Amino acid sequence: MQTATLGGGCFWCLEAVYKELRGVESVVSGFMGGHLDQPSYQAVCGGDTGHAEVIQVVFDSSLIPFRDLLEVFFSTHDPTTLNRQGNDVGKQYRSVIFWHDEGQRSAATAMIEGLSHSGKYSHPIVTELSPASTFWPAEHYHQDYLRYHPLEPYCAYVVQPKVEKFRTHFGSLRK
Repeated sequence: MQTATLGGGCFWCLEAVYKELRGVESVVSGFMGGHLDQPSYQAVCGGDTGHAEVIQVVFDSSLIPFRDLLEVFFSTHDPTTLNRQGNDVGKQYRSVIFWHDEGQRSAATAMIEGLSHSGKYSHPIVTELSPASTFWPAEHYHQDYLRYHPLEPYCAYVVQPKVEKFRTHFGSLRK
């Protein structure tokens, strides 16, 4: 089993998508990349802790390679908007890959370079690459958020469309 830590806006969106990927053992919403120990959601939303909202994914690389996780990542958020995804604005919503080993760093760098030269995006990719640091799980009520709050407007209008986009484009990678 390997671990990947990704941030691409609100962690509820990424969590809902990655829970559907084959080979994924677990997905936990949380925070990484800041200077405050034991950060709360409230503190991170304040924008002063330096943390990003992230998901930490434990996966079986024999069933789903890290490269596939990255393809899903770059297809389900906008990696060209600095510190923003839609109406979610702030450094906590930045596009970031926290790599856990040299192989992940190398794969992420290669994917960013390939996408940058592909013409897929009309603006430069601003996804940050940083070494993984301490992962702080978010409060329990943030875990599996879409499942427990499917009718909440944010889930219905932001999270669910991302899940549907994933299902349409990556059906072969679903559990």
